[in-house]
Amino acid sequence: MAGKKALITGLTGQDGSYLAELLLEKGYEVYGMVRRASVERLDRVEHLKDRITVIHGDLTDQSSLDLAISSVQPDEVYNLAAQSFVPTSWNQPILTGEVTGLGVTKMLEAVRRFKPDARFYQASSSEMFGKVMEVPQTEKTPFYPRSPYGVAKVYGHYITLNYRESYNIYACSGILFNHESPRRGLEFVTRKITHTAAKIKLGMAKELRLGNLDAKRDWGFAGDYVEAMWLMLQQDKPDDFVVATGETHSVREFVELAFGAAGLDWKKYVVTDPKFFRPAEVELLIGSPKKAEEKLGWKPKVSFQGLVEMMVEGDMKLLGR
Repeated sequence: MAGKKALITGLTGQDGSYLAELLLEKGYEVYGMVRRASVERLDRVEHLKDRITVIHGDLTDQSSLDLAISSVQPDEVYNLAAQSFVPTSWNQPILTGEVTGLGVTKMLEAVRRFKPDARFYQASSSEMFGKVMEVPQTEKTPFYPRSPYGVAKVYGHYITLNYRESYNIYACSGILFNHESPRRGLEFVTRKITHTAAKIKLGMAKELRLGNLDAKRDWGFAGDYVEAMWLMLQQDKPDDFVVATGETHSVREFVELAFGAAGLDWKKYVVTDPKFFRPAEVELLIGSPKKAEEKLGWKPKVSFQGLVEMMVEGDMKLLGR
């Protein structure tokens, strides 16, 4: 395993940080691509910064991607970068299309031209299923995206498949269902819940305002899911996989467990606010991880309750500082 080189786009995100840890453990030389910004946000990978090489690039800029691939010459490329927040995709639909959709093509073009034997992983999403056509969702379930983000991810998914079939590139898509952790961004509903529960417990907040409490999701731990990404690039042939727990839970259940972990009665603090409802709601997402279990030997290790408790504990520590 020693001596393999990996390039991760979206290094500073939740998944990028867990994946970087995993690859370092496996003896990889890790390169992470980040956008140039006036303030560098490397807090999720701060503890790794002496062990990884950070390079600058942007999914909207072909020349920076060409330079990244040609100079690093990676054995594996993990494309995790995206405009990944669904509500923002309604406010910035064109940017979302350019980064989350077309950005994948630009990345694949760089690989095709400068390192065609590299193995490529595309982060697809359960949001592609949207208005679900069957339950549970598998690799064969038709897509019916319900947001500009979901639509852009469908484009990214199919362009990856096209490059695999047209140019014989080892390119895979992981259709990941919701995966969370203490490193999840505060704008996401799960982290908003655990962070606010911790704040209320510590006397720093009085209420939590949420949208649809009946929306159901298949939630797993991000640290488990990055292992599936790695496994996909270790197979003899490239293929696409659903990565999920096969269980579904409502936002209400998540709230109940989070406030319970903080020793609070959620009903006293949670307010439903119509402004947090989506224009087109995705009601029930639940994935079948059967193919990933059989072909990759992958299974999630952290339970739903374990995940929620881990996140509340993380936020209590963070705020306690």
